[in-house]
Amino acid sequence: MTAPTSKLQQAVAQARAAGDPARLAAYVPYAQTMGISLLLAPEGPHAGELLGVMRFGEHLIGNPMLPALHGGALCALLESTAIFQLLWESELSAAPRTIGLTVEYLRSGRPVDTFARGVPTRQGRRVANVRVEAWQDDRSRPIAVASAHFLVHSEVEAGKSEP
Repeated sequence: MTAPTSKLQQAVAQARAAGDPARLAAYVPYAQTMGISLLLAPEGPHAGELLGVMRFGEHLIGNPMLPALHGGALCALLESTAIFQLLWESELSAAPRTIGLTVEYLRSGRPVDTFARGVPTRQGRRVANVRVEAWQDDRSRPIAVASAHFLVHSEVEAGKSEP
């Protein structure tokens, strides 16, 4: 691997070296606004998995009568988690660009912290697919799932495309 050249590559490299994905989320102002952070699952069968966490905030409520989380806030968590998963696992020369995102809302999100996990299902030279699940108290009862497709540029491809 060559030395990181962009600020994003440097942020990813520093987060990996420290074993602290929260540093990566802190680099993205949108994630901070939405209350999205990252952590590695501490123990159990999922130890070491990268998790997206959206801390509850009143600004995330979409239906105050229930109250329920706004679908756009859940979508932001799902998409951000997928992007962070690709950045954490892959050697990308630029941030993944969203091609498409299909979200299935399974149940109302309550006003509590929400967790998400992205699993890359395919990563080619130019396109990556990620399946993402979001849950609150019980991982086996997701509140939303998504299928995300991204345009990606690996360091190898970046070198080929330059004149």
